[in-house]
Amino acid sequence: MVDEATKYSEADLAEFKEIILNKIQKAQLDLDLIKSAYMNDLNNGTDDTSPTFKAFEEGSETMSKEANSQLAIRQEKFIRDLKNALFRVENKTYGVCKVTGKLIGKERLKIVPHATMSIEAKNLQR
Repeated sequence: MVDEATKYSEADLAEFKEIILNKIQKAQLDLDLIKSAYMNDLNNGTDDTSPTFKAFEEGSETMSKEANSQLAIRQEKFIRDLKNALFRVENKTYGVCKVTGKLIGKERLKIVPHATMSIEAKNLQR
């Protein structure tokens, strides 16, 4: 069990929870936008029936779909990491570095709320 000196207060956890929930909501909206572009949901026009430069456009469209697919995968991972952070908030282990056992700095957690390692631990990995 983590002792009191290495835990964030209930007020801090509530603040982090709000940050994480807001980030999840925004990330989900971004993911929906990426997926709609990937699935071509917004295009009901006749662009795909025009014979002009069709081969070039198809290649470009394929690359764009692949790029959007990669973005969607990264966004899904980000959302999963945020949800894991939310779970750590709920069980009051949020903000504790998995390497050093020390608290991760508040400013780092505000910027990267899904962080599981302190800067100190990250630097040790290099």
